[in-house]
Amino acid sequence: MKIVSSHYEANGRVEQKRRTREALVSAARDLVANGRNPTVEDAAAAASVSRATAYRYFPDQRSLLLAAHPEVATTTLLPDDPPKDVADRLDAVVRAFIELIIDTEAQQRTMLRLSLDPVPAASSALPLRQGRAIGWIAEALEPLLPQLGEERVHRLALGIRSAIGIEALVWLTDIAGLSREDAAQLMLSSARAMLRAAISA
Repeated sequence: MKIVSSHYEANGRVEQKRRTREALVSAARDLVANGRNPTVEDAAAAASVSRATAYRYFPDQRSLLLAAHPEVATTTLLPDDPPKDVADRLDAVVRAFIELIIDTEAQQRTMLRLSLDPVPAASSALPLRQGRAIGWIAEALEPLLPQLGEERVHRLALGIRSAIGIEALVWLTDIAGLSREDAAQLMLSSARAMLRAAISA
């Protein structure tokens, strides 16, 4: 997902403004990783940027946290030379996605909480509502298109996504009491099982 720069950022001293934006985003990520739910003011203080300047980049906390989400710059989870076998492709994507989720768990949990916002207009723009992970999984499943068709591949991608995201990790660790290592292995096994079931159906 590409974050579009504001009109303010696109005019005059663009490189300096890019560095300021990156400093604010980096500060927000560090604060979230340390268990904080940072406001624009918090990120400004941590980045040594004035509050007035910070608000020119991020008018509210939600826009700041959206920009700070660790997945925003990711376009694919396949390796540079992706395997041809669909099972190997899916394994590569699922492993990378689970690793990303666990490595950025604090940020992911923040986005999960915000995605449950009861105001649809506010929550729809958040990363968990954008379906990027479904696209990454569907890309791994592309070799199945001739066999299953687009609709069945999409449904399979939805099923796999439901078993491997932050929602699943939270349930498996917080409710079921599994370690993160065991939770990761179970999520990978679930994805593999769904693939096998779809191929053999």
